[in-house]
Amino acid sequence: MEKIQVAIADDDTLIVKLLTDFLISCGNYSITMTACNGMELLNKLKNLSGISIPDVLLLDLKMQEMNGIEVLQYLRTNYPSIKVIVISSYYQENFLGFMFKNEVCAFFPKGITPAQLKKVINSVYLNGYHFTLEQLKIIRDQISVRAPKPEFNTNELSSRETEIIKLICTQKTSREISEILYIAPKTVEGHKNKIFVKTGAKNVAGLVIYAVQNRIFEIDEIPKI
Repeated sequence: MEKIQVAIADDDTLIVKLLTDFLISCGNYSITMTACNGMELLNKLKNLSGISIPDVLLLDLKMQEMNGIEVLQYLRTNYPSIKVIVISSYYQENFLGFMFKNEVCAFFPKGITPAQLKKVINSVYLNGYHFTLEQLKIIRDQISVRAPKPEFNTNELSSRETEIIKLICTQKTSREISEILYIAPKTVEGHKNKIFVKTGAKNVAGLVIYAVQNRIFEIDEIPKI
């Protein structure tokens, strides 16, 4: 697998140094940039060329000048391709619904082990999100009432598109979906593009929300990670 381009934003310089050294030592990651606050991160992003934009951002929540929530909201509009993993000492289960609705791809406490962190980064890079079964059950309870219903309905999706949505929700990659359905990877990508247009989802996390809200996919069907 090609090296995953990772950025780190955290006001704890020791954490940044430890994460940087660990990820570089793994050999599968390249550290695109580090920042001690949100404003520094955005300034560095603005000075990067398109090919240097990080694939994944490890983001802390509480930082000076510009906190993680403000960074997240800015990235959704200006850098939607960056997959955000929030890792914070302020981790609370009652934040999960908010994180999910705001297209965070994963949310974990700083007590996460190095092995878990590698698994989360790889999963987010390949599949678009990484939430445990327990987290998804909490998210379902938090967003089921307050989240607005999508304007589209499942009748607008073909049976093949519905199949692909279900497979995406089980974290299958395009290549895996092509093998399961006996179709070309390019065909899978074509279906995915149509699905995003029909559902209004901007990324995989948004698509999972759509699938759960419209009863296309039940959270209990997601295999344990």
